Amino acid sequence: MSTTETSTEAAKAPAVPPAPNRVKTIVRQLLGTPRVIIGLALLALLAVFAFTGPLMTGWEVGERDFTALLDEPSPEHWMGTNKTGQDVFTQATAGLQKSLLIGLLVALLSTGIAALVGAFAGYFGSITDRALMWIADLALVLPSFVILAILSKHFGDGGWFVLVILLAAFSWMVTSKMIRGMTISLREREYIHAARFMGVPSRKIILRHILPNMSSLLIADATIAVSTAIIGETSLSYFGFGVQPPDISLGVVIADGSKFANSSWWIFAFPTLLLVILVLAVNMIGDGLRDALDPQSKSRRS
Repeated sequence: MSTTETSTEAAKAPAVPPAPNRVKTIVRQLLGTPRVIIGLALLALLAVFAFTGPLMTGWEVGERDFTALLDEPSPEHWMGTNKTGQDVFTQATAGLQKSLLIGLLVALLSTGIAALVGAFAGYFGSITDRALMWIADLALVLPSFVILAILSKHFGDGGWFVLVILLAAFSWMVTSKMIRGMTISLREREYIHAARFMGVPSRKIILRHILPNMSSLLIADATIAVSTAIIGETSLSYFGFGVQPPDISLGVVIADGSKFANSSWWIFAFPTLLLVILVLAVNMIGDGLRDALDPQSKSRRS
Protein backbone atom coordinates (compact mmCIF):
# COMPACT_ATOMS: atom_id res chain seq x y z
CA MET A 1 0.00 0.00 0.00
CA SER A 2 1.39 3.35 -1.05
CA THR A 3 1.96 6.29 1.23
CA THR A 4 -0.75 8.29 -0.58
CA GLU A 5 -3.37 5.58 0.00
CA THR A 6 -2.42 5.29 3.64
CA SER A 7 -2.76 9.03 4.18
CA THR A 8 -6.12 9.02 2.34
CA GLU A 9 -7.50 6.26 4.57
CA ALA A 10 -6.24 8.07 7.66
CA ALA A 11 -7.99 11.23 6.52
CA LYS A 12 -11.27 9.32 6.03
CA ALA A 13 -11.06 7.67 9.46
CA PRO A 14 -13.36 9.25 12.05
CA ALA A 15 -11.62 11.59 14.45
CA VAL A 16 -11.19 10.28 17.98
CA PRO A 17 -13.02 12.58 20.41
CA PRO A 18 -10.79 14.11 23.07
CA ALA A 19 -10.91 12.62 26.53
CA PRO A 20 -13.23 14.51 28.88
CA ASN A 21 -11.48 17.00 31.15
CA ARG A 22 -12.71 16.35 34.70
CA VAL A 23 -11.62 19.76 35.96
CA LYS A 24 -13.56 21.57 33.24
CA THR A 25 -16.58 19.36 33.85
CA ILE A 26 -16.56 20.11 37.56
CA VAL A 27 -16.12 23.84 36.95
CA ARG A 28 -19.10 23.82 34.58
CA GLN A 29 -21.19 21.98 37.15
CA LEU A 30 -20.22 24.43 39.87
CA LEU A 31 -20.88 27.48 37.72
CA GLY A 32 -24.23 25.98 36.78
CA THR A 33 -25.26 25.61 40.42
CA PRO A 34 -26.94 28.80 41.71
CA ARG A 35 -26.18 28.17 45.37
CA VAL A 36 -22.46 27.85 44.62
CA ILE A 37 -22.44 31.17 42.75
CA ILE A 38 -24.33 32.87 45.58
CA GLY A 39 -22.06 31.29 48.18
CA LEU A 40 -18.89 32.36 46.38
CA ALA A 41 -20.21 35.90 45.96
CA LEU A 42 -21.12 36.16 49.65
CA LEU A 43 -17.79 34.70 50.74
CA ALA A 44 -15.86 37.10 48.48
CA LEU A 45 -17.82 40.04 49.90
CA LEU A 46 -17.15 38.90 53.46
CA ALA A 47 -13.44 38.46 52.69
CA VAL A 48 -13.32 42.04 51.41
CA PHE A 49 -15.05 43.22 54.59
CA ALA A 50 -12.71 41.16 56.77
CA PHE A 51 -9.44 42.47 55.33
CA THR A 52 -10.41 46.02 54.35
CA GLY A 53 -13.09 46.86 56.91
CA PRO A 54 -10.69 48.13 59.60
CA LEU A 55 -9.04 50.32 56.92
CA MET A 56 -12.26 51.70 55.44
CA THR A 57 -13.61 53.40 58.56
CA GLY A 58 -10.46 55.19 59.67
CA TRP A 59 -10.79 53.73 63.17
CA GLU A 60 -8.17 51.37 64.57
CA VAL A 61 -9.12 48.08 66.22
CA GLY A 62 -9.52 48.88 69.90
CA GLU A 63 -9.47 52.67 69.34
CA ARG A 64 -12.05 54.47 71.49
CA ASP A 65 -14.17 57.51 70.76
CA PHE A 66 -15.07 58.80 74.22
CA THR A 67 -17.45 61.36 72.71
CA ALA A 68 -19.61 58.57 71.25
CA LEU A 69 -20.50 55.92 73.79
CA LEU A 70 -23.26 53.52 72.71
CA ASP A 71 -24.01 55.75 69.72
CA GLU A 72 -26.37 54.53 67.01
CA PRO A 73 -25.14 53.99 63.42
CA SER A 74 -24.05 57.28 61.87
CA PRO A 75 -21.79 58.59 59.07
CA GLU A 76 -18.96 58.74 61.63
CA HIS A 77 -19.56 55.21 62.94
CA TRP A 78 -21.29 53.11 60.28
CA MET A 79 -22.55 50.47 62.70
CA GLY A 80 -22.49 52.53 65.85
CA THR A 81 -20.23 52.20 68.86
CA ASN A 82 -20.14 49.98 71.92
CA LYS A 83 -20.07 50.89 75.60
CA THR A 84 -16.39 51.92 75.47
CA GLY A 85 -16.69 53.95 72.27
CA GLN A 86 -15.13 51.36 69.95
CA ASP A 87 -16.37 51.32 66.36
CA VAL A 88 -18.61 48.26 65.92
CA PHE A 89 -17.95 47.93 62.19
CA THR A 90 -14.19 47.89 62.75
CA GLN A 91 -14.44 45.43 65.64
CA ALA A 92 -16.80 43.10 63.76
CA THR A 93 -14.78 43.02 60.54
CA ALA A 94 -11.55 42.45 62.46
CA GLY A 95 -13.26 39.62 64.33
CA LEU A 96 -14.53 38.23 61.02
CA GLN A 97 -10.96 38.16 59.72
CA LYS A 98 -9.73 36.11 62.68
CA SER A 99 -12.73 33.74 62.64
CA LEU A 100 -12.31 33.13 58.91
CA LEU A 101 -8.60 32.43 59.36
CA ILE A 102 -9.27 30.04 62.24
CA GLY A 103 -11.92 28.20 60.22
CA LEU A 104 -9.61 27.70 57.24
CA LEU A 105 -6.68 26.49 59.34
CA VAL A 106 -8.81 24.09 61.38
CA ALA A 107 -10.35 22.65 58.21
CA LEU A 108 -6.93 22.07 56.63
CA LEU A 109 -5.46 20.46 59.75
CA SER A 110 -8.45 18.27 60.59
CA THR A 111 -8.86 17.07 57.00
CA GLY A 112 -5.15 16.28 56.79
CA ILE A 113 -5.26 14.29 60.02
CA ALA A 114 -8.40 12.45 58.92
CA ALA A 115 -6.86 11.57 55.55
CA LEU A 116 -3.67 10.16 57.05
CA VAL A 117 -5.31 8.27 59.92
CA GLY A 118 -8.08 6.80 57.77
CA ALA A 119 -5.77 5.84 54.91
CA PHE A 120 -3.14 4.18 57.13
CA ALA A 121 -5.81 2.35 59.13
CA GLY A 122 -7.57 1.06 56.02
CA TYR A 123 -4.40 0.14 54.13
CA PHE A 124 -2.51 -1.70 56.85
CA GLY A 125 -5.52 -3.15 58.71
CA SER A 126 -4.88 -5.53 61.61
CA ILE A 127 -3.37 -3.93 64.73
CA THR A 128 -2.81 -0.55 63.07
CA ASP A 129 -6.46 -0.36 62.05
CA ARG A 130 -7.76 -1.36 65.46
CA ALA A 131 -5.46 1.05 67.31
CA LEU A 132 -6.22 4.09 65.14
CA MET A 133 -9.96 3.45 65.08
CA TRP A 134 -9.96 2.94 68.84
CA ILE A 135 -8.43 6.40 69.21
CA ALA A 136 -11.06 7.82 66.83
CA ASP A 137 -13.91 6.15 68.75
CA LEU A 138 -12.52 7.41 72.05
CA ALA A 139 -12.29 10.97 70.73
CA LEU A 140 -15.89 10.73 69.48
CA VAL A 141 -17.36 9.80 72.85
CA LEU A 142 -15.41 12.39 74.83
CA PRO A 143 -17.26 15.64 75.70
CA SER A 144 -15.25 17.73 73.26
CA PHE A 145 -16.75 21.11 74.18
CA VAL A 146 -15.94 20.66 77.87
CA ILE A 147 -12.42 19.45 77.12
CA LEU A 148 -11.82 22.31 74.69
CA ALA A 149 -13.06 24.82 77.26
CA ILE A 150 -10.72 23.44 79.94
CA LEU A 151 -7.66 23.13 77.69
CA SER A 152 -8.13 26.50 75.97
CA LYS A 153 -8.16 28.21 79.35
CA HIS A 154 -5.09 26.28 80.47
CA PHE A 155 -3.12 27.09 77.30
CA GLY A 156 -4.56 30.56 76.82
CA ASP A 157 -1.12 32.17 76.76
CA GLY A 158 -0.38 30.42 73.47
CA GLY A 159 -2.79 32.68 71.59
CA TRP A 160 -5.47 31.80 69.07
CA PHE A 161 -3.24 29.27 67.25
CA VAL A 162 -3.52 26.93 70.25
CA LEU A 163 -7.29 27.08 69.78
CA VAL A 164 -6.81 26.07 66.14
CA ILE A 165 -4.85 22.98 67.19
CA LEU A 166 -7.41 22.04 69.84
CA LEU A 167 -10.35 22.41 67.46
CA ALA A 168 -8.57 20.36 64.79
CA ALA A 169 -7.78 17.65 67.34
CA PHE A 170 -11.52 17.00 67.85
CA SER A 171 -12.71 17.43 64.25
CA TRP A 172 -11.16 14.58 62.24
CA MET A 173 -12.80 11.39 63.53
CA VAL A 174 -15.90 11.01 61.34
CA THR A 175 -14.04 11.82 58.13
CA SER A 176 -11.27 9.38 59.02
CA LYS A 177 -13.79 6.55 59.24
CA MET A 178 -15.07 7.41 55.76
CA ILE A 179 -11.52 7.48 54.41
CA ARG A 180 -10.79 4.13 56.05
CA GLY A 181 -13.75 2.48 54.33
CA MET A 182 -12.78 3.84 50.94
CA THR A 183 -9.14 2.80 51.45
CA ILE A 184 -10.16 -0.79 52.20
CA SER A 185 -11.88 -0.85 48.82
CA LEU A 186 -9.06 0.88 46.92
CA ARG A 187 -6.26 -1.29 48.27
CA GLU A 188 -7.67 -4.25 46.36
CA ARG A 189 -7.47 -2.49 42.99
CA GLU A 190 -5.09 -3.83 40.37
CA TYR A 191 -2.88 -0.75 40.20
CA ILE A 192 -2.33 -0.93 43.96
CA HIS A 193 -1.32 -4.58 43.69
CA ALA A 194 1.00 -3.68 40.81
CA ALA A 195 2.66 -0.91 42.80
CA ARG A 196 3.10 -3.23 45.76
CA PHE A 197 4.56 -5.94 43.49
CA MET A 198 7.06 -3.41 42.08
CA GLY A 199 8.33 -2.70 45.59
CA VAL A 200 6.84 0.76 46.06
CA PRO A 201 6.87 1.60 49.80
CA SER A 202 3.50 1.58 51.53
CA ARG A 203 3.64 5.26 52.49
CA LYS A 204 4.18 6.22 48.83
CA ILE A 205 1.29 4.04 47.73
CA ILE A 206 -0.95 5.80 50.25
CA LEU A 207 0.22 9.31 49.39
CA ARG A 208 0.52 8.91 45.60
CA HIS A 209 -2.21 6.43 44.69
CA ILE A 210 -4.85 6.11 47.41
CA LEU A 211 -5.33 9.64 48.77
CA PRO A 212 -5.39 11.34 45.33
CA ASN A 213 -8.30 9.06 44.40
CA MET A 214 -10.24 10.48 47.37
CA SER A 215 -9.47 14.13 46.67
CA SER A 216 -13.11 14.83 45.83
CA LEU A 217 -14.31 13.72 49.24
CA LEU A 218 -11.48 15.52 51.03
CA ILE A 219 -12.08 18.83 49.26
CA ALA A 220 -15.82 18.75 49.93
CA ASP A 221 -15.38 17.77 53.59
CA ALA A 222 -12.70 20.41 54.13
CA THR A 223 -15.04 23.08 52.79
CA ILE A 224 -17.86 22.06 55.10
CA ALA A 225 -15.42 21.77 58.01
CA VAL A 226 -14.70 25.50 57.70
CA SER A 227 -18.19 26.42 58.87
CA THR A 228 -18.10 23.80 61.63
CA ALA A 229 -14.81 25.21 62.92
CA ILE A 230 -16.12 28.78 62.80
CA ILE A 231 -19.21 27.83 64.81
CA GLY A 232 -17.03 25.96 67.32
CA GLU A 233 -14.64 28.89 67.71
CA THR A 234 -17.49 31.38 68.04
CA SER A 235 -19.21 29.26 70.69
CA LEU A 236 -16.06 28.89 72.76
CA SER A 237 -15.19 32.59 72.43
CA TYR A 238 -18.75 33.59 73.33
CA PHE A 239 -18.43 31.80 76.67
CA GLY A 240 -14.93 33.16 77.24
CA PHE A 241 -13.06 29.91 76.50
CA GLY A 242 -11.81 30.64 72.99
CA VAL A 243 -9.95 33.64 71.63
CA GLN A 244 -8.63 35.75 74.49
CA PRO A 245 -7.95 39.52 74.54
CA PRO A 246 -6.11 41.32 73.06
CA ASP A 247 -7.04 39.02 70.14
CA ILE A 248 -10.52 39.44 68.73
CA SER A 249 -12.99 37.21 66.87
CA LEU A 250 -16.67 37.21 66.02
CA GLY A 251 -17.40 35.24 69.17
CA VAL A 252 -15.73 37.89 71.33
CA VAL A 253 -17.61 40.73 69.61
CA ILE A 254 -20.95 38.91 69.82
CA ALA A 255 -20.40 38.13 73.50
CA ASP A 256 -19.72 41.80 74.26
CA GLY A 257 -22.79 42.89 72.30
CA SER A 258 -25.19 40.31 73.74
CA LYS A 259 -25.48 42.30 76.96
CA PHE A 260 -26.93 45.21 74.97
CA ALA A 261 -29.07 43.22 72.51
CA ASN A 262 -32.28 44.86 73.78
CA SER A 263 -31.13 48.41 74.46
CA SER A 264 -28.38 48.93 71.82
CA TRP A 265 -29.26 46.34 69.18
CA TRP A 266 -26.59 47.38 66.66
CA ILE A 267 -23.75 46.12 68.87
CA PHE A 268 -25.14 42.59 68.74
CA ALA A 269 -26.96 42.53 65.39
CA PHE A 270 -24.16 43.37 62.96
CA PRO A 271 -21.52 40.81 64.07
CA THR A 272 -24.24 38.16 64.42
CA LEU A 273 -25.43 38.88 60.88
CA LEU A 274 -21.85 38.50 59.61
CA LEU A 275 -21.58 35.12 61.33
CA VAL A 276 -24.87 33.86 59.86
CA ILE A 277 -23.95 34.97 56.33
CA LEU A 278 -20.46 33.47 56.63
CA VAL A 279 -21.70 30.04 57.75
CA LEU A 280 -24.47 30.10 55.14
CA ALA A 281 -22.04 30.97 52.32
CA VAL A 282 -19.55 28.24 53.26
CA ASN A 283 -22.30 25.62 53.57
CA MET A 284 -23.71 26.55 50.16
CA ILE A 285 -20.28 26.19 48.57
CA GLY A 286 -19.62 22.92 50.40
CA ASP A 287 -22.93 21.36 49.31
CA GLY A 288 -22.29 22.40 45.71
CA LEU A 289 -18.78 20.96 45.78
CA ARG A 290 -20.01 17.70 47.23
CA ASP A 291 -22.64 17.33 44.52
CA ALA A 292 -20.16 18.18 41.74
CA LEU A 293 -17.29 16.03 43.02
CA ASP A 294 -19.41 13.14 44.29
CA PRO A 295 -22.62 12.79 42.24
CA GLN A 296 -23.72 9.84 44.39
CA SER A 297 -24.16 12.17 47.38
CA LYS A 298 -26.78 14.15 45.45
CA SER A 299 -28.74 11.02 44.57
CA ARG A 300 -28.56 9.78 48.18
CA ARG A 301 -30.02 13.06 49.50
CA SER A 302 -32.72 12.99 46.81
